[in-house]
Amino acid sequence: MVQLVLTILIYLMMVIPVGIYVYHIAAGKHTFADPVFNRLDGLIYRISGIDPHKGMNWKKYAVSLLVTNAVMILLGYIILRIQSIGLFNPNGIGNMEESLSFNTIISFMTNTNLQHYSGESGLSYLSQMLVIIFMMFVSAASGYAACVAFIRGLAGKTKDNVGNFFADLVRITTRVLLPFSIIGGMLLVWQGVPQNFTGNVVVDTIEGAKQIIAMGPVAALEIIKHLGTNGGGFLGANSSTPIENPTIISNLIELYSMMLLPGASVITFGKMVRDRKREQAQANGQKLEIKGKASRSLTVWMYGREGRTIFAAMGIIFILGLGLCFWAESQGNPALADVGLSQTQGSMEGKEVRFGIAQSAMFTTTTTSFTTGTVNNMHDTLTPLGGMVPLLHMMLNVVFGGKGVGLMNMIMYAILAVFICGLMIGRTPEYLGKKIEGREMKLTALCIIIHPFLILTFSAIAVATQGGLEGITNSGFHGLTQVLYEFSSSAANNGSGFEGLADNTMFWNITTGLAMFFGRYLSIVIQLAIAGSLMKKRFVNESVGTLHTDTASFAIILVFVVYIFAALTFFPVLSLGPIAEHLSLWT
Repeated sequence: MVQLVLTILIYLMMVIPVGIYVYHIAAGKHTFADPVFNRLDGLIYRISGIDPHKGMNWKKYAVSLLVTNAVMILLGYIILRIQSIGLFNPNGIGNMEESLSFNTIISFMTNTNLQHYSGESGLSYLSQMLVIIFMMFVSAASGYAACVAFIRGLAGKTKDNVGNFFADLVRITTRVLLPFSIIGGMLLVWQGVPQNFTGNVVVDTIEGAKQIIAMGPVAALEIIKHLGTNGGGFLGANSSTPIENPTIISNLIELYSMMLLPGASVITFGKMVRDRKREQAQANGQKLEIKGKASRSLTVWMYGREGRTIFAAMGIIFILGLGLCFWAESQGNPALADVGLSQTQGSMEGKEVRFGIAQSAMFTTTTTSFTTGTVNNMHDTLTPLGGMVPLLHMMLNVVFGGKGVGLMNMIMYAILAVFICGLMIGRTPEYLGKKIEGREMKLTALCIIIHPFLILTFSAIAVATQGGLEGITNSGFHGLTQVLYEFSSSAANNGSGFEGLADNTMFWNITTGLAMFFGRYLSIVIQLAIAGSLMKKRFVNESVGTLHTDTASFAIILVFVVYIFAALTFFPVLSLGPIAEHLSLWT
């Protein structure tokens, strides 16, 4: 428990300054590094023909994102299909098969990084760099850019300008992802993670056998894999291997890397909304009385509260999930007692001794809450309730999420919450000073429903067809959990898996590829449409009937709305999977 509390406290101390820095990037404000990055960005703009000052409406922004990603998908697919060429291929890796290439390129462009292959045997160094590492940068920057545009729409400083996608893509890459990756990559090399271009090393073990030790640009991939909430490992066993994650320090570096930017996006949201409210109030000559204190001018502290409310709601769900996962793994496996083994030390099956139960539970909950997908233990070997936590958090897809994904999805639930509360008191719902009307509610409902629709529909197809059934390696309750986990991971753009599933087949490659594609781009387009609709509306004045969305009570309401929706959509299948498995195991 002390480990977990200290880990979270250190994170809170780190995320605030990072959030402030990202806010300055998103809002176009001055930073200490501008003298360097302005020159770099200007060079990229001149080469690419980008006018960074040319604004876009939400439709043009969405089209620019989709077309850019589509071109990169095509180029990446071609590289995977011809990777057997001798360039950066010392291990002689062959070309990737068609359906696996489709799945892989969709996976990495959608920031999912679901892997139906083992990196050390399935990819050349050329593919690892030009496809995997490159896509990890671009997909993360694309998602973060969409989030920044979404926030600009909610802040509503203009009626039709959510920013310039290409400028946002460049600024986020050069000013956030690249410098953070360089620093983090050097720290991982310091801890022993390889970074070279040599071929695999064959060594003699103490038993007299031969063992192949993977080499390559591992550290470069590892840091952007976590910083970009990507998750795809250089090796098949991901961050559970000493090559990718050798020490407890490297484990913390990777843990904080995947937590920093998603949390920072919530702080950025709060500050950008605060700026708009402050400017609006100052233009009207208004002052505000804050919770009974003397009336004073609007302050920076006051209007950070919208972000803090969202952060608190996400934090509550995260802490509840972490507590359940840690408790479940600490209880051990009662089946061990049946064969004369002790379960007093908890369930260590599938876990690395150097991390133990606490850091394994922390990593598991974090990687599926922040939709990264990297693993430092095998999720398939978790206890039923311990495994239900990562599964549920991917089903929710609002607990911080990937690059802004969790924030954008949680805002959908915030709009739903104010709508429900508005119905209770007979008022038109309002959020951030804008009326929520029919168009916004229809789009919000559609956005929320898409995620469970993809998970449950594809899961039903998998258990009803021969191609899907052939991949299930466990015929009991655990087998259903494997299926649910695979499609939840795909639709949530997470990428982790219950790796007992035999998923490298035509059926699983195509279906999960479609789930990843629609789960990524449908949600982004709809959310940008909602932001575009709200930004054109006039601000309404607060009244005695206005529901304040910057309070602790609204954070609790938001948590309940999320859990109620999850219960209505996912409780039946969870009952047939992990809950039934837990009851059968413990009774």
